Parts: sequence; C-alpha cells; structure tokens
Amino acid sequence: MSLNRANNPFPSLDAPTLANPSAEDLESWVDSPAFDANCQIKAQELRKALDPPCSLLRTLASPTATEVNFGVSPLEAAFYYAGLNLKGLWPRLICRDSPDVFIPPTGPNEYFREMRLENVSDNHQWVTTGTRCGTRSETTYTAELLIKEKICVSSVDFVAFSILHYAEGRELTPEAEEEARSDDEVVEDPTEVQDNDDDDEALDEAYAALPVAKKKEEGKREYTDATVWIGILADTLDYARALEIIGRIGSFISYVSSVKVNIAFRESMAQPLVTQALYPPAEFGDYLREFIDNVSVALSLPIAGRRTDMQGTMGPYFQWNGDLYALTARHNLFLSNDGNTEYIYHPSSPKREVVLMGENAFEAYKTAIQARISNLNDTVKALDLRIASLQQRIENGINVDEAQAKLTELQAEHLKTKNMIKALKKFFVTLSGKWADLKDRVIGYVVWAPPIACGVGDNKYTVDLCVVKLNKRRFSKFIGNVLSLGESLVSIPFFSGLEFALTCSTFAGPELSETTLKELMYERIDGPSGFKYPKDGLLELSGMVTADDIENPNSLDGRGDRTRRVLKRGWKTNTTVGNLPRFMSFVRKYYISGTLESLELAILPHESQIGPFSRGGDSGAVVVSAIGEYIGVLTGGTNKGTDGTDITYATLFIYIWALILAKFPGANLYFEDIKAFLATN
Repeated sequence: MSLNRANNPFPSLDAPTLANPSAEDLESWVDSPAFDANCQIKAQELRKALDPPCSLLRTLASPTATEVNFGVSPLEAAFYYAGLNLKGLWPRLICRDSPDVFIPPTGPNEYFREMRLENVSDNHQWVTTGTRCGTRSETTYTAELLIKEKICVSSVDFVAFSILHYAEGRELTPEAEEEARSDDEVVEDPTEVQDNDDDDEALDEAYAALPVAKKKEEGKREYTDATVWIGILADTLDYARALEIIGRIGSFISYVSSVKVNIAFRESMAQPLVTQALYPPAEFGDYLREFIDNVSVALSLPIAGRRTDMQGTMGPYFQWNGDLYALTARHNLFLSNDGNTEYIYHPSSPKREVVLMGENAFEAYKTAIQARISNLNDTVKALDLRIASLQQRIENGINVDEAQAKLTELQAEHLKTKNMIKALKKFFVTLSGKWADLKDRVIGYVVWAPPIACGVGDNKYTVDLCVVKLNKRRFSKFIGNVLSLGESLVSIPFFSGLEFALTCSTFAGPELSETTLKELMYERIDGPSGFKYPKDGLLELSGMVTADDIENPNSLDGRGDRTRRVLKRGWKTNTTVGNLPRFMSFVRKYYISGTLESLELAILPHESQIGPFSRGGDSGAVVVSAIGEYIGVLTGGTNKGTDGTDITYATLFIYIWALILAKFPGANLYFEDIKAFLATN
C-alpha cells in the first residue's frame, strides 16, 4: 500500500486534526470528519487493551511455583483453578488434599480443564444439620489455628467445585446417535402444523408440545466434595507447611464430624472493591439507553470524592427530615491516611463533597461513547454497501420480492443507526459542556461515616458505611429505589496506573438482554425463583432478607441444589447475577495498623455467567433478591491482587439499616409521594 498521504485512503491521525475544540465549536466539531476519526482512534485504543496478565513463563518462574511448591507442579499451581475468573485472574494453588488428578495439556492446542465455584450440595451433613459455616466449630478452629500458627490467612470459605473435562473426539456410531436421541427426550409425533404463516394458534400448540431444550456442555462435569477453601497472602506459605496445616485441620474435622471435606490453600487477598441534575432512567428504545444509567437517578451511580481519586458505587437512597440521603462504603470516599475515627459533618467545617464520576472515570466514559459512535459509523458503511447491492439486484430483476423486503428492512436499520449516532453526538456535546468541570458533577456531601470495623456484635459483621446528603435539585427526576436492569456498557474502561482495564472491546448492545437475565435467574424450570422482569427494566426494591432467610435458599441451581439467586448493579461490572450460599465466610484484612477479622456474606459467580460477580469500583453497590429485597452491600472480595474477584463479600443489609436508624431515627427507604417530597426544600 502506498504511504503517500494523498493516496492513503485512511484518515489522517495527526494530533492537530484530532485536537479537542473549544466549547463554542463543540457542536460543529462532533459533525465533522475529524470527530469521527477521533472516535475511530478511541475505539482502536479500547480494542488494544491488554488481556489480564497470563504469561506462562512468568508464572513458572515465580518463586511460589518453582522453589517453594515442590509438592505441586508449576503447571498445576498456575492452572489448577483455571476457569474461576477471567484469563489469568484465577488464584494460584498452594496445596490441596482432594483426590482429583490434574492432567496438564499435552500440546498448545489442547484445552485446559475448566473449574467452577459451586454451592455445597444440599445433602452435605453441614447443610442438613441446619447450621451455617462461620458459626460452627470447624471454621472457628481453622481460623484460630491459622492465626495462632502465624499463617497470613485472608479468608476461609466453605464451597464446592465442579470441573469440566472436555470430551475427546470419537466416531459417532449408530448406538451413540441413538443414545443422544434418547437423552434429548424427543416427543413422538408432535402436533402437525401446516405450512401456513397465519396459523399462529396451531404453531403455538406445536411449540408447547415440544420438550424444553436442555443445556449441554461439551464434556463431562465432575462435582467435588465440599471444600474448606483457605486464602493466603502470596509468597507467605510453602507447600510443606501447608500440607502440615491441612493434616491438623483434617484431623480436627474428622474428630467432630464423619463427613468428608476437602481442604485447599490458594494465594488470595481480601480487599475492598474500590478503584480509581441527573437524567431519568432511559426508556426502552431510547438511543442513549446503554449510556444513560451512569448519569440517571437509578441506583448504583458511579461516585468519587471531589478531592480523592477512588471510584465506587452509590447504594440505596433514604429520606430523613425531608432531605434525601444515600449510603455507600466509607472506603469509597475516605483515604487510608484520613484516619479511622467517626466522621460527623459540622456546618462550620469544609464539606467532603461527592461527585458523579471522578476525572478518570468521566474521561473514560466519554471515550466509550466515542468508541460506540465509531462502531456505529462502521455499521452505516456496511449497511450502505448492502443497500447498494440490493438496489442493484432489484434493477436487474433478481429475486425482486425477496430483495425488496430485505432492502426495506436494511433501510430502516440504516435510519435507526444514523439517528443513534446523532443522539450520541448530542449527548457527547452535553457531557463535554455542562458536565465537564468537576464542580458541575457535585451531587452531595458526606454527613456521617462511622469508623471501619470488623467483627462487630454477636454476628461479627463488617461496618464499612458512609452516608451522603444529596442535593435534591440534582434529583428532580427521582423515582425511588429502583435497580436498572436495562442496557448499558458491559464495562466502562478506565486507566489505573499503567494498566488499561477492559472486559469488552465492542459496545454493540445491552449488557444483559431480558431473555438472558431470565435464563440466569430461573436456570431450571422446576425451581422457584419469584423473578419477573420488571416494567421498563426497573426493579423496585422492597423488604429485607434476614440471616434466617439466607439459611433457607429459595431457588435451584443447575444441578438441582438449593441456592438463592441475587442481583447487583455496580459501576464496573453493571448487572450481574450470583449465588448466595447459606454459609458465611471468615475474612481477615491486613493493614499497616494491624488486621481486621469478620464474618461476611459470600457471593459466588453464577455458573452460567462468564466473569466475576464484582470488580474494583463496585463497592457500595446493593445486592438484592429476585423479587427486589435488600440483601447486602458490597464491601470487598478475594483475588490474587488483581482486578476481579473469586468470591465477593457483602454485609447483610439489615445490620447496616439498624446502624442508619440509630443515627437517623425515623429514616425511611420508601417514598410514597415523591412529587411532594421533592417539592420541599
């Protein structure tokens, strides 16, 4: 290809051409080729985002894998837990006593087996006895032993695993075909339907007569025994020492219980999920729907302190004495060197203002919009070519009826795409003008933040709480505590140090469609759920789940064991569905000043949803049940020091609300007459 600028078909990428214009020229700039070229650059930057680090050479060269873990092969240490998180983010194995054999791939093109976190089976003795892990002697003994032996434990979880072994290639014999047909439970002689498009009733009857399709995996899934899964800070425990501790824990469990339980150590750390006038929630069909939720009055707004660079998520709203408040996690808005004493706002002191998106998050948000515009521009070009081809086919008299029908469809899609580009450009102008300055994004200020504490009360829960008084004028379109399940970016990328984090390189539609969300919530047609996709994609929140409720799950997972499906919407991962086990987890966090220990709600990723339940930036998000009951507020999770979580931790909401009521007597999560409430100063 010629490098002559005059003959180069691609737009110039010179910085002067792409320089951002002044505010008064912004509206004309977004309609210029220079802006489209800028959007193309932004899209390319997102596509070039590096995958999470997963260098096998670096993995095998680490001291943990080669010098310390002489009882576990380097490949097994690095890839035993493959599948528990995104590529390269799963934890490293230190030691285990489970009987399964890890078989490494024999060549570069062979698949690694994939592991998945599971709830402990209903028939496990620790389930049938009706007691939760975390209050049992087994977990208490394990945690106390590890601390006594000066082991840097970060968490003790009670979970199970499943392992997907990919099937080897084989010849499909007639016997195998017959077996496959019998597995599908084909209904003999279903209702016959004539080839008549107007016979909708007969078609519906025929469809209803067919069996429900079963999900099939490409391989065999093996379920493990329940496991006491222990997280250890990286490079602090060798294999021999871990094996000794496993023996002592195993001996104690065997003494108090006859049930078989595996024990495993992994490298992991527990840490908070923090990272570096509003619109009403978008309606279905709104061209801005996939972007509007981050600047709307629905729950889970992305927030930051005006003078700090941490990014988190705002939790539920409440009213008190005629004013509007919201809660979030304290660590979202307070620096570690701010101290850990109770903060109470005094009118004579400067305000700790809270803004909608910090600087980096806001710039990344604009970048995501430009990348979306670039993708839509590419769509328009592709549609232009297809439309021209169909018009030529019609002129030549080739399949005219079929071509004309397709042409009409593509022309409508072309118009819709152009309108979407126009709407996004207008939205970009508004953001770049009226929302650009940090002061224009101030939505409130902190009024109360108790000190962060762990192991509080008889239930040993975590207190990580901050209350923000909101500017009611910025919430003039407020509609109460609703969780938006609608379209949005899969993940809004942002710069964090030298790493450019991104989970999706294209922004082509909703994060979870209505159909997908229903599938995740129900999973099995014979299992209760209670979930109904809400009108306009807005799930109204009401009621609270208690600790006793958690011990009695109300749905079924993929293999038929009882679980409780939960939802959350956070700034970084948007809407995700997870499993809430009936067992609490022991968590130990390490700070310069010492350690904090607590019992937490443990939330596992959904078995059919790729990726973690939460990531950095989701702290403060509310976790709700299938019918919109408050369950908990996210405070942190375990990982190996990177983004993403193996297990997400939350504090039971009913405990948090008790603290709110003690400080704000008469506070109310519900808004019966919102119009009258907003009318008061």
